[in-house]
Amino acid sequence: MNADISSLNDSELARHLARTAGDILLTVRDSGALSGKALGQAGDQTANQFLMHALRALRPDDGLLSEESKDTADRLSVSRVWIIDPVDGTREYGEKRSDWAVHVGLAIDGAAHTGAVALPGYDGGTVLYSAQCTAASAHSGPPRLVVSRTRPAKEAVAVAEALGGELVPMGSAGAKAMAVVRGEAEIYLHSGGQYEWDSCAPVAVARAHGLHCSRIDGSPLLYNQRDTYLPDLLICRPELAGQVLALVSALES
Repeated sequence: MNADISSLNDSELARHLARTAGDILLTVRDSGALSGKALGQAGDQTANQFLMHALRALRPDDGLLSEESKDTADRLSVSRVWIIDPVDGTREYGEKRSDWAVHVGLAIDGAAHTGAVALPGYDGGTVLYSAQCTAASAHSGPPRLVVSRTRPAKEAVAVAEALGGELVPMGSAGAKAMAVVRGEAEIYLHSGGQYEWDSCAPVAVARAHGLHCSRIDGSPLLYNQRDTYLPDLLICRPELAGQVLALVSALES
């Protein structure tokens, strides 16, 4: 490995790997050899191979969890675990849309500590990462809620109605979370089922940018669990968190 790369801190490494994986994915996509599901599968496999090899070489003592690799119990015995999603939004990537992402996250003692989310299809290749630690400017109009293009969460629809908000359909979880980070939306509320790799890196980035991150009942998001299923998520402007959580609680009661 390049000596400069081996000296990067965790946040810089996450940023570098997410950006590089995104560049690889663009090369695969732009080759024109594949499309649809075949392109999505090729992208997943190629990016995953790069990320797994790089992290094993650069952080050999850390655990690894990837959507595209067989999970093992080894990660449960270490406090530092890299949690990656080589292509978050495989369908959007296969359809050659822009709303897909690369997630490189690091959980420490069960918390999303460090991360980077690459949006290779946006702005010539945007990467947001946890060392930026900036806050998006406040939005003066009705709150915007990013939701699934095909299955908006019923809680998100109800919250939007209660707040007079606007639903903004979007692809991958990473793209939705980063829309809140980038100030393009105020709320990302998901209840349709996810896994740790869907949110670890986005949550690390969102927290660094001053956003509220929790389960939709307000409980903490826990990572590197034996069961990697993490069914729901709320990322939102901190001033809206109490109101959104109260509305969701009222729906469940």
